[in-house]
Amino acid sequence: MSDISQYMEKKIAALIGMKDKPIGKARLARLRRGAGKTPGEIPELWGEFLEDIPEWCLSKNSVPTKSEWAIYLSLTMFALHQQGNVTGVHISGQSLGKAASQLMEKDTDDERERVLRRFGPLVTAKDMTKFSYHLRCLIQLLSSKGIGLDYIKLADDIYRFQFPERRKNVQLKWGQDFYYKKGEEEK
Repeated sequence: MSDISQYMEKKIAALIGMKDKPIGKARLARLRRGAGKTPGEIPELWGEFLEDIPEWCLSKNSVPTKSEWAIYLSLTMFALHQQGNVTGVHISGQSLGKAASQLMEKDTDDERERVLRRFGPLVTAKDMTKFSYHLRCLIQLLSSKGIGLDYIKLADDIYRFQFPERRKNVQLKWGQDFYYKKGEEEK
């Protein structure tokens, strides 16, 4: 398990443990305000994603690091996804590709096109601002359909996605999870 995964496991567990308490609701609301923003842009969120972060993850030049982006996006998307959902939205083992695939199973042909219009640009985004925008759109679709996601895995995937030499591996895995249907015979 990577350092990012270990860090995220603690953060997500804490948020889940207090999501129904006033302090937990306040933390989730703060994190939601960060959706669509750059890590560090909103000072009231610093403690939410920087407290106890491994030192190697921190920026040395005031530009968000790949790990800061991964953690920040995963936490803010979790908070956005959890809003209005009584049940937990963190589903261990549910990759982004698999969650998007479940949207396809539940939607009409018109809706399927909408899912593909969200998923394609997300997996091919070239910068984190565009990636963040497309991820937010997909998370809103997942939330509207009650489909969960593994936010610990998401943070690790986002981290690896930012390295050109690792991006293709992440894209392939998301594609495999999106299109492969377990139990169906090959044609």
